[in-house]
Amino acid sequence: MKKRKIYMGLLFIAILAFSVVFIQLNMDANSKVEKGKDVDAITDSHEKIEKMLGEMTLEEKVGQLMMVGFRGTEKSSEITELIEQKHIGGVIYFDRNMKSPEQVAKLSNSLQQTADQSTLSLPLMVAVDQEGGNIIRMRERVSPLPAQQDLGENASVEDMYKVAKLNGAELGSMGININFAPVLDLSKTDERSLGKDPEKVYQYGKKAIQGLNDVSITGALKHFPGNGRSEIDPHVETSSVEANQLDLENSDIYPFKQIISEMDNQKFFVMVTHIKYPAYDKEKPASLSKVIIEDLLRGKLKYEGLVVTDDLEMGAVNKYFSYEDMGKQAILAGADLLLVCHEYSHELEVYNGLLKAAKTGEVPMDRINESVKRVLTYKLFNMKQTKADPDQAEKVVKSPESINYIESLNLDK
Repeated sequence: MKKRKIYMGLLFIAILAFSVVFIQLNMDANSKVEKGKDVDAITDSHEKIEKMLGEMTLEEKVGQLMMVGFRGTEKSSEITELIEQKHIGGVIYFDRNMKSPEQVAKLSNSLQQTADQSTLSLPLMVAVDQEGGNIIRMRERVSPLPAQQDLGENASVEDMYKVAKLNGAELGSMGININFAPVLDLSKTDERSLGKDPEKVYQYGKKAIQGLNDVSITGALKHFPGNGRSEIDPHVETSSVEANQLDLENSDIYPFKQIISEMDNQKFFVMVTHIKYPAYDKEKPASLSKVIIEDLLRGKLKYEGLVVTDDLEMGAVNKYFSYEDMGKQAILAGADLLLVCHEYSHELEVYNGLLKAAKTGEVPMDRINESVKRVLTYKLFNMKQTKADPDQAEKVVKSPESINYIESLNLDK
């Protein structure tokens, strides 16, 4: 009898616990549905963004300001946790995530499904560095994209457009919606550069953005304000560009300035480098400098789109700033999207550092909201289609037509 009472008691506790969990899950689901109903009922996009902004938690806002990398060719527990619990705004792929067009398309769909089932139901920004030349992800399975140097020296501006469009079509078929290209750095020797002539780099860079845009891919101008003069790789160490403002604005900054003034700023990002420019800011690298991001890029050049940092795990910054501090500094400087490409622990440090700074008021809520609004604007206006077709990806990527076209350019002569 005593044993039976114990069993009944345990059964009652188990039923009660299950009921509590079930009710909580229902409440969360209903909360999500109600949130969605309110927002979906609004037809004006700007009003919808303001409504979403008002309903988001601080944790959701901070998460949307981050783009992260992860290991594996399938959705890992770490990236799932970052999307579901930290509300991460985007992911970036590297070779470690990509083995075939079909697999990448399935991975993109899986990640988007996780994002759609979260409280925000916002699509993920899915990015890659697919510049061409030596910077090609999943090299053996995509078209042999020429280096920008080869295009700048030997191809027409229309060929630049066609290569970018071809590249964008391949990326889009795999569920990738952002390509961190073109590189606008001026250099005669760097194969990632279109050349030394500011006018030519602007014209070719503009065509690259148009080519990507015409297949619904967002490009990114990099590395603002132009790091072609530096001989030191920012992946390894910091460096300074010793040139005055007039010199920089007539050369290195010129391609950025022209594209920003002529094109829809919602159709491309600007990626800011970690190099220092003492003519503007003697202390901080560009990616953490309010003078360079707010005063120069937003103020003088009137850029209205998304500003993304270069990878915060690069030696140029991680040797001198903690991860907890870096995200906070970049957002205070005017950046909108924090790129942390490799380690889960570093991604958490950046997230928690910014969250803490926002809670204490060290980063004003207005500054957080300003960037979140830009992210929401981008997602609502530019990300209509996020589902990829794995079978179609296998047909589109490295198609015979694409290979024949690239070979017809005779750029390896």
